[in-house]
Amino acid sequence: MTADANSSVAERARQVRLLILDVDGVLTDGGLQFDNRGEEYKTFNSLDGHGIRMLLDSTIEVAVITGRESQIVNHRMLDLGVKHIYQGCRDKLSAFTELLQTTGLESGQAAYVGDDLPDLPILQRVGFAIAVNNAHAFVKQHCDWVTALPGGKGAVREISDFILASQSLLEARQKQYLK
Repeated sequence: MTADANSSVAERARQVRLLILDVDGVLTDGGLQFDNRGEEYKTFNSLDGHGIRMLLDSTIEVAVITGRESQIVNHRMLDLGVKHIYQGCRDKLSAFTELLQTTGLESGQAAYVGDDLPDLPILQRVGFAIAVNNAHAFVKQHCDWVTALPGGKGAVREISDFILASQSLLEARQKQYLK
């Protein structure tokens, strides 16, 4: 499922004022790495991180809602400037409802990126439902768009660029680096 600036998918992206991300499988490749002491390790993609910063600089809110809890996620998200961090959410829908109340936005103004079944309750309620390329097949069937790239490998940057391009903001963001 590809998207271009003239598609109905782009129209959904034009409405986005809040991008919500799952973590494992979206911001990471989904692998869970532990050392012998049980310390967890995660690898984040720097392109994804810059995409998140470009969204925030364009006044598009970014949030994470994840079922696991990790200080690594807090550290990375705070470093990027993400203020809305919901971890340990077995019921992601409750976190989504709280997030909408906190931001004052409506569900139609939100996009959600997921990869597995626990993401479906939110994916069914947002204005723009996105699955990463390596998402479970059933999840992909219930999304408006599937990225070309897999989670943890630039999918979030692909999404950020598409949202910004759909809102005619990407070119200006990119040109600022040509000074």
